Amino acid sequence: MRRIKTIRFFLVGLLIISCGHVTPVPNLQKEYSEENYPKRVIDAHSHFSLEDDSGASQPTIEMLKMYREANVLGAVIHFPRNLEKSNRIKVDRARSDFKMALCAAIVPGQDIEKVEAGLKNKDYRCMKVYLGYVSKYAADPFYIPFYRLAEKYEVPVVFHTGDTYDKKAKIKYAEPLQVDEIALQFPKVNFVIAHMGNPWIQTAAEVVYKNDNVYVDISALMLGDVSKASPEALEELAIKPIHWFWLYVENPKKMMFGSDWPLMEVKPYVKAVMRAIPEQHWDDVFYLNAATLFKLDSSKQIIKTK
Repeated sequence: MRRIKTIRFFLVGLLIISCGHVTPVPNLQKEYSEENYPKRVIDAHSHFSLEDDSGASQPTIEMLKMYREANVLGAVIHFPRNLEKSNRIKVDRARSDFKMALCAAIVPGQDIEKVEAGLKNKDYRCMKVYLGYVSKYAADPFYIPFYRLAEKYEVPVVFHTGDTYDKKAKIKYAEPLQVDEIALQFPKVNFVIAHMGNPWIQTAAEVVYKNDNVYVDISALMLGDVSKASPEALEELAIKPIHWFWLYVENPKKMMFGSDWPLMEVKPYVKAVMRAIPEQHWDDVFYLNAATLFKLDSSKQIIKTK
C-alpha cells in the first residue's frame, strides 16, 4: 500500500515542481536563532521522583526553572516504576500556570483500584507501561484490564520502547512492533510509542503510520546536553532519524516533542528538533499534539512532596 501511495505522491510532487511550487522542507544544517525559538512547548515525556535512579538531580524548583527558560508550559510526567517511590509523591491539585498530566506506572504489584480512582478524579491523565523494564509483552494478560480502564476513562497509554537505561532490562520486550496488535485490539484507546522506538525507528514509524490511534514521542534519542555533542553525532543520531520519521508517517498530528528530562537538557533538544521538522508544523509537534492527546488545557496541577 505504501509503495503505491509513495509513487502517487512522487508524481504529484513532480507536477508541483513543474508548476514552480515547492513545499518548504527543513534545512537540516540550519541552526535557528533565539528569535525563531518556539513560544510554547509541552514536554510530552518527563520524569519526577524523590530519589533519582539515574544519578541526575531533579528537585521541583530546578525542574520548573529549567522549563521556564525553555518556554515549556506543561509536561507529561511519568511516575517512577518503583511503586514505593511513586507512592511518596503527592500531588496538589491547586491552580498553577504550569500544566501537568501525570502518568500512572502500570507495573506488577500496581493496585488497579487505586489507578481507577486516580483516573476518575483526574489525578492521572495517562498510563505508562514499562516494556523492557518489566519482562512482559504489551499483550500480556496483566495489562489487559488497564487498557480497558484507558478506554473507559479516555486516557492514552504510553509504552516505553527501544533502548533501556537499565542494563538488566530485557530489550526483547521493548520492541515496538507489538504495539500494532494492541492498537488493533483496542481501537478506541490512543497509544504512544515513546522514544520513537529507538533503535527500531523504522518499525515504530510503520506502526504509527498504519494505526490511527498510535502516536509517538521523540524523547531521548540522545542523552545529556545535545549542544555539547559532536555535529556528526547530533545529525546522525537525532536530526536525521526524526526527519526521516516525519517524512514516513506523513501526518503532522502524530509526533510529539519529549525530552525524558532529567536525562536530557530540554532547550538544546528543542533546538535540535527544530532542524528536523518543517517550521510551519512546529506548533503541532512542540505543543498542540500533546496538549490535545493528554488534555493538558484542562490540567492544572503542581507537584509537592512530603
